[in-house]
Amino acid sequence: VGWERMRRQQAFKAKLENGDFQGTSAERENKKNRRGGMKWGTTTEYHISWKELSCRPFVKHYQFAIDSLDAFDEEQDFAFDFTATTTSQGTASKPKVTKKPDFDYEWLRRSCEKFATFDEWGQPIVSEVYLADSALGILKSKVPSQGIQTQLLDLFGMDNPASFEFISTLINNRPTIVSRSFKAKKRFDIPTEGDEKGSYFNGEIRIESSTDKKRRKQMRRLQKQGYISYEEEKKLQEEKDFEEKRKRLADIRTELRNREGTVLGTMTKLPKGATQKAVDGALEVYIPPKLQDPTKEIKRVPISTLPDYARLAFKGLKNLNQVQSKCFECAFNSNENMLVCAPTGAGKTNVALLTVLHEIGLHWHDGVLQKDQFKIVFVAPMKGFAQEVVRKFSKRLNPLGVEIKELTGDMQLTKKEIQETQILVTTPEKWDVITRKSGEASLMEQVKLLLFDEVHLLHEDRGPVIEILVARTLRKVEVSQQMCRIVGISATLPNYADVALFLKVNPLRGLYYFGNEYRPVPLHQTYIGINERNAQVRKQKMNHIAYKKLSKSLKEGNQVMIFVHSRKETQDLAEAFYDLFVANDELYLIDPDSTVKGYLDMKKRVNRSRNDKLKRVFTLGLGFHHAGMQRSDRGIVEDSFSNGYIKVLTCTATLAWGVNLPAHTVIIKGTTLYIPEKGGFCQLGMLDVMQIFGRAGRPQFDKTGEAFLITEQDQLLRYLALLNHQMPIESQFIKSLPDHLNAEIILGTVSNMKEAIEWLGYTYLYIRMLRNPMGYGLSYKEREMDEHLYGHRRMLIRHAAKSLAESRMCSFDEKSGNFFSTHVGRVASHFYIHHESVETYNEMLKPYLNDQKLLTVLGNSREFSSIKIRDDELKDIEKLARRACKLPIKGGLNADKSKINVLIQAYISNYHITSSTLGSDSYYISQSIGRICRALFNMVLKRGLPYLTRRLLTFCKMIEKRVWYNQHPLRQFPTIPYQLITKLERKHITVDHMAEMDGQELGQAIRETRSGDMLMKYFSMIPYLDLRASIQPITRSVLKVSLVLKPDFRWSKQYHGTAEPFWIWMEDPENDIIYHSEYFLLQSKNLREESKIVFTIPISEPLPPQYYVRVISDRWLGSETSAAVSFKGLILPNQYPPDTKVLKISPLPVSALFNKKAESLYKFSHFNPIQTQMFHIGYHTDKNILLGAPTGSGKTIAAEICIHRLFREHPGKKVIYIAPLKALARERLLSWQRKKSFGGLDRLIVELTGDATPDARALKKADIVVTTPEKWDGVSRSWKSRGYVKQVGLVVIDEIHMLGQDRGPVLEVIVSRMRYISSKTKFKIRIVGLSTALANAKDLGDWLGIKGPGLFNFPPKVRPIPLTVHISGYPGKHYCPRMALMNKPTYARIMTHSPSKPVLVFVSSRRQTRLTAVDLIAFGVADGRPHKFLHMNNQELKDVLISVRDDTLKHMLSFGIGLHHAGMVSSDRKLVETLFLEHKIQVLVATSTLAWGVNLPAHLVIVKGTEFFDPKTSRYVDMPITDVLQMMGRAGRPQFDTTGVACVLVQDSKKNFYHKFLHSPFPVESSLLDCLHNYINAEIVGGSIRSLQDAVDYMTWTFLFRRLLVNPSYYGLQDTSAEAINKFLIDLLTGVLTDLEEAGCIGFGEDEDTTTNASSLMSTIEPLTLGFVASYYYLDYTTVTHFQESLGPKCELNEILTILADASEYDELPVRHNEDKINEKLAEKVRWPVREDFENPHVKANLLLQCHLARLTLPMSDFITDTRSLMDQVIRILQAMIDISAENGYLSTTLNIVHLMQLIVQGCWETKNPALLVPRMPQSIVKSFQVSGRIKSLKDLLSSNPKERIKFLEKAGARKKELKHLNETLARLPDMEVKYKLPNGGGQQEPAAQGSDITIMLRISRSQKLRGNVAMQKMGKSRQEGWFILVGRDRDNELVALKRVMCKDVSTVELEFDVPEEDGKFAHTVYLVSDTYRGLDVTRNIDIFVNGEAEGEGTEGEGDDEDKTKNLETKETKP
Repeated sequence: VGWERMRRQQAFKAKLENGDFQGTSAERENKKNRRGGMKWGTTTEYHISWKELSCRPFVKHYQFAIDSLDAFDEEQDFAFDFTATTTSQGTASKPKVTKKPDFDYEWLRRSCEKFATFDEWGQPIVSEVYLADSALGILKSKVPSQGIQTQLLDLFGMDNPASFEFISTLINNRPTIVSRSFKAKKRFDIPTEGDEKGSYFNGEIRIESSTDKKRRKQMRRLQKQGYISYEEEKKLQEEKDFEEKRKRLADIRTELRNREGTVLGTMTKLPKGATQKAVDGALEVYIPPKLQDPTKEIKRVPISTLPDYARLAFKGLKNLNQVQSKCFECAFNSNENMLVCAPTGAGKTNVALLTVLHEIGLHWHDGVLQKDQFKIVFVAPMKGFAQEVVRKFSKRLNPLGVEIKELTGDMQLTKKEIQETQILVTTPEKWDVITRKSGEASLMEQVKLLLFDEVHLLHEDRGPVIEILVARTLRKVEVSQQMCRIVGISATLPNYADVALFLKVNPLRGLYYFGNEYRPVPLHQTYIGINERNAQVRKQKMNHIAYKKLSKSLKEGNQVMIFVHSRKETQDLAEAFYDLFVANDELYLIDPDSTVKGYLDMKKRVNRSRNDKLKRVFTLGLGFHHAGMQRSDRGIVEDSFSNGYIKVLTCTATLAWGVNLPAHTVIIKGTTLYIPEKGGFCQLGMLDVMQIFGRAGRPQFDKTGEAFLITEQDQLLRYLALLNHQMPIESQFIKSLPDHLNAEIILGTVSNMKEAIEWLGYTYLYIRMLRNPMGYGLSYKEREMDEHLYGHRRMLIRHAAKSLAESRMCSFDEKSGNFFSTHVGRVASHFYIHHESVETYNEMLKPYLNDQKLLTVLGNSREFSSIKIRDDELKDIEKLARRACKLPIKGGLNADKSKINVLIQAYISNYHITSSTLGSDSYYISQSIGRICRALFNMVLKRGLPYLTRRLLTFCKMIEKRVWYNQHPLRQFPTIPYQLITKLERKHITVDHMAEMDGQELGQAIRETRSGDMLMKYFSMIPYLDLRASIQPITRSVLKVSLVLKPDFRWSKQYHGTAEPFWIWMEDPENDIIYHSEYFLLQSKNLREESKIVFTIPISEPLPPQYYVRVISDRWLGSETSAAVSFKGLILPNQYPPDTKVLKISPLPVSALFNKKAESLYKFSHFNPIQTQMFHIGYHTDKNILLGAPTGSGKTIAAEICIHRLFREHPGKKVIYIAPLKALARERLLSWQRKKSFGGLDRLIVELTGDATPDARALKKADIVVTTPEKWDGVSRSWKSRGYVKQVGLVVIDEIHMLGQDRGPVLEVIVSRMRYISSKTKFKIRIVGLSTALANAKDLGDWLGIKGPGLFNFPPKVRPIPLTVHISGYPGKHYCPRMALMNKPTYARIMTHSPSKPVLVFVSSRRQTRLTAVDLIAFGVADGRPHKFLHMNNQELKDVLISVRDDTLKHMLSFGIGLHHAGMVSSDRKLVETLFLEHKIQVLVATSTLAWGVNLPAHLVIVKGTEFFDPKTSRYVDMPITDVLQMMGRAGRPQFDTTGVACVLVQDSKKNFYHKFLHSPFPVESSLLDCLHNYINAEIVGGSIRSLQDAVDYMTWTFLFRRLLVNPSYYGLQDTSAEAINKFLIDLLTGVLTDLEEAGCIGFGEDEDTTTNASSLMSTIEPLTLGFVASYYYLDYTTVTHFQESLGPKCELNEILTILADASEYDELPVRHNEDKINEKLAEKVRWPVREDFENPHVKANLLLQCHLARLTLPMSDFITDTRSLMDQVIRILQAMIDISAENGYLSTTLNIVHLMQLIVQGCWETKNPALLVPRMPQSIVKSFQVSGRIKSLKDLLSSNPKERIKFLEKAGARKKELKHLNETLARLPDMEVKYKLPNGGGQQEPAAQGSDITIMLRISRSQKLRGNVAMQKMGKSRQEGWFILVGRDRDNELVALKRVMCKDVSTVELEFDVPEEDGKFAHTVYLVSDTYRGLDVTRNIDIFVNGEAEGEGTEGEGDDEDKTKNLETKETKP
């Protein structure tokens, strides 16, 4: 087929070249060009059905006909019919041989079928019969063949290649065709169209004068008589008529291709009834309105049939109109995508409202709208239209409580406002900017309805934006499987079916097309053409005609709107009309009627306006309106016209788009307008004309409307042609393909060629390329051979990618087809920069550019390429250059770039431009220059160019503030009078000078004494940050920089909002480079707080003299702080010693243990190389060991070797294993308790953590204690009194490298203490430290006392399973968007490195586990493999899911992805671990705790982000390197993998840092300085420190002391001499001890030396009560001080709860992102009010405690986990509060604290009856207590006998099934009894002496023995009951004695207390109060008698102190 077609085409081409077909040379050349190659813009279309395009691949079964091969074969009597049908196997059927055609009429009709055109519903536009009849008429005429060729081309279209061959067939067989067709069709007519008054040619009106008619008749008469030849006729006729006609047609077609689309070669005509007439040199063409056929009227839908909530939106309406009724079912009762095409004013917006109401209805539950579950986005074409939509929708939907807001360039919304808004009205560009940022993914997920208004704008320059928005949404829907409905609203379109296919609209249900007959108000249209070349005269004629039309309309009582095309002309035309009204004596037509209601109020509004012209014009009864007016002024004009106060309104076209303001008459005066984007004047588009005409006719007021268009006569033909034949909407996407491809690459939705080709298939461009391939540069052969256009799409993408690569916007690997984003591309995407501009910037940006050159760079932007200079603008530009330009302009002012330069400077200078065209250009530039400058700033910041970065940031602020950098910064406050600013500038008073003045001095300086304070007030509002910088060397090449920023300015919400942004960077002035930069956001709430920023930078030797740190405001000029960071005195650490090499020795067999039982514990036969190398030291010596090796290298086995040594050589000694986390300790405990471990060797292993606290006996019996650092620290503090601590022989510290982290000080203290204990007990306690590879292992070894061979520090590469590490950087200032950006690379790495093996993905938060898993599932679905990660059958999956409690986890598991975090219930966590271990699921997404707590290795580990949210600073901070290494260590499964893979995804700015320290060891520094107070206090209480010298000696045992000697600069020490270090330690400890003394924790003893130096004052240090409490209960010293200061004699429960929540232990309770809103809502539900600081962790602690007491359901799982961690500490803190309150003698407060403890344990308020706390107790028990005679309370119920109790419960309503459970529970509750006696006096018979101590002996018994733990409690953990015994003196409300006891059966307790120092009888009360149960407390009253004086008064004070110490010592020994 292909060869035959090619042969015929070449033969036809040869005929043309040989002149076989006659015609002019131009025509022949034109034919050759058209046959030689297809041109862009051609329009032959393929018709594609919905069914063919509804699935992928498109056009699966499509038939193509090779039309050009149907022509007659001259050489044979046969022709080939090559209509090939592609079969399912892809083969083509064989061509069939047919006979030579008959050339009769039937043949002619059939042949014309291929040229007939039809609409989408099959209705003929130009039928084959019409074409056949017309062709037959032409062939029958007497015109020679050379003449009819052109006529036939016009008939069949010159753009269809098949027409040439068909025309050649017609001409060659002309006689035969005419003869045979005439016989077959006896009667035929040559068609004449429409009205006889005018003739038509291809849609063009032919207007002939009387002279032309006479000339034509004369030529015909002469031709008949033979006096004129054909050539003369052709010369006279064709050259005068036909050539002019073709020229006009070509001009129209060219213009239409550029503006409206492509002109088809079909004949068109004016509508029926159209007339034309010539009036006053102008031609008027009247078009009557098209009326609807009454028989086809659509039944209207009554509003009453709508639901109640929907009726509220249509208040005042009874029925929907016809258009709305037709669309009602689909719009309101389905989720179908829709496209509604209807004339302007047909009510399309209400159709959109119906879809909105449908979406609202989906989220309307029980009369309440779930506002947080959906969002609706309305995309309006213009900002003005967006404002109108907001007004209209707000009015309709306000009754439903729906929030509607505008989100455009003029109206920015905060994230909070967006979150609270349900309907966002935006523009295409704004929504594109939002959706192309990965950080807004959560917003896109919430969008359930996306509305596009005026979707016919697809054909304009903004069309590509609509295309990309639809494509992005459709792809998002497919990938996420989340519904998002798309609704398009459009004017009438010729190819609406194509648009429907693009929007994925089902044409049978969602496509609606309505013609002009559905316009609610019929429209009379008049098109007027003025034939005048002189522009000034033409303008006057237009004004005169417009005046005549509006005058006529005004006389009929109508309002008139006149549309013009410049802002200035609206005012000028209004004044011109007034002059015409005066000249024609018709002022009465516009005179305002002051009697109209509301007119006087409106006049007052107008008089308040600042627009003087508006005031004057309003009084004349006229008005003008344009976008340059202030919004308030526009509102005045709109309201005035709407209410009829003015009758004539001149306006620009923005009013037609933006405001629904109809009038009876609409006039368009002129159609030529200046478009800055085009750089010149253009004609008004037909769609704009229709939009303006749509404002004609007011529904409910007018029966008809009228519209006039006044234009030049040569443009009249164009508009009439467009009116008659609308052009198909074509795609403009190719023009902006590179930029939109870049956006998708940055967004992460396109990463390779395949995805890009698929993405292009979602665009409207793809639809049109299928329909109209020739219009987009595709030949028929290409179209047929590539039915899905895959190759063409690939070519387009490749060219676009190459353009991006040339601009450095992406990296394109042509071999693999992969795209890689770059920073430049990212900036271009986010700031909407054209790729050609980026290429320009790459060439022009140099490290040093002055301001003039920077302006030149900005002027060369591609965005401004359309701005051209015109001769008539030169004077205005020269004027601007003189008055507004601060910088000189090189190269003269007559260049285009100079014009741009001038306009930019004029804009910054805030200069008012009077020229309309320059004003338009300036406005256009102002819309782009700000973002372009911001983009350049971001580009050069990334390049690290300090000078250029500062200049560009300054330029950004200059443009945004419109203030020059050398002007006074106070110009940024618009409320300051201009003359004051001028005076400051004249006096050269800068902000630096103002900083040294006060208000009075400033006022005197400018001679405005009254204004000085006001100016200083504004000066104090300029944001300023105090900056302190410090540096700490980590290694010799890496420096840690710490910045402390403190705000020093006055915050004004008006000027600063809620946050102020700053840029921070550190630059090297010598090398001219920025080493680090970051964006800092200062929140208003942090104004009084210091902010700390820490980062690392590289350094090199020799050290530079200094670096500079700069802090510059992102918004304010004049706000800059800089600090020089000097390297003078900086001491770099020494080079670290080399790593331990793995020796080449044979692996040691397990039998080397020489212990059969120990050998049986190990499944393997030989130790690995690391274990072999350390075996001798570990098993045959007692030397301390530090073993540094990578995770997974067998360090735990090495520790076990040491344990075996201890048990063999030192029986009876204990092993203490210290794990960093409870989870890790639990894992080690379970592992060692197994029979195949130490549990099988009859070794007792106990756990000592926060979750498990064994008693002293268990600890004494234990062989191995598995504990955490904090727990062992608390236990070992009292080592002197705890024998089991002295029995320790081996301490194994796992992950000892955590010394440098927050928990490092605990480890440091433990090691120091254990070494100290060893020195005191004379028994060597062996210390074994396990760690990852360390850079400074020798320092750590020295501190541990390791001498020689005990130090092993193997490099990271020494692993049993080699590890490959990939580190990738990702951009983004904000954490959440960056995490979202990493999701697709995470999926790609899984598919690359571990497509079938287990994968661990580590994230930093529980929320991220869910978001990551959801995206991984979505990517799998998009790949067509949703269950790829699932490795079990359906039945197994069902069985698994039954036991899962978390719904989210259920969903994830069904796709083979598991979640793991601390917020899950333990059963779900264990199930996930099991499934992952058994490879039932392939991917596990977990938080970092999994890396420490559970041993779950995988082949691939992905660390997705290395930051976590720090609640203390409310910022995201970096994870410790050790955490990242621990996660990476999980990669590689022993016995399964030969290699492991770890991928670390980090922020791009930190990539180099992680490259360095993930591949080489990281040095460990001490962090003891940060919390030295608590540990010094603990040692003082423990007796280790008794003086300052003891404290100094203690410090020498610490790791801090070791590092001071090695890396002094890190700790702020600049000298390493002994004197300097001694002074440093003394100063440090003096400060610490002073703080402790001021806090009341310690006291300084007296010394005979009267000197006041620190050593003498601190020669004796004694612990005080608060110090004991802090140490014993493991509390921060500030907490006990807080309790001492806050607790009073009579604190109520709510006060105690607040004091408890304010404890320092809750400083780090996380308040995550947006949790402040949740806290605020919780505050409304709880009982007691809290401080309104909802981001404060203490406020959150208060709320969680109250929620616990009220048993409220918490809003999220994170809060449940937070409550759990809160409960872990609350009892310990309350016990400390009890001790402090008791020490102060507060009886009432102490009792309330104990009662609060009861309430927290039971989880209830004090108002709840205690009996109801018993599980399954009936609620009616309370009423039973009230009516019962004997049993009145829970205590009475317990004291009753069992039968009586059961009987009582039955009466109370307890069921029989519950009685047993109730009885068992009640039997476990204690019924306490208290008896007392006074053995040493105090009774009436033997009174006590005044002030003496007496003893009370209490006998406490319970009804039954204590069994097990507490029977009922809500703490979540099992606990044992305890009892407080309090003795209080009632008269003074004084607590005199307190003791805590445990009563298992019968206990005897003795208490001592002082009696009053006066005689008399004193009532005392003994309280026995439970720390757990409520309602079981016992009280006993005791009378104490005092008589006589006490002895030993002189020793009262000492005795008190001794008693306090003794009391606390007793507490320490309690279990």
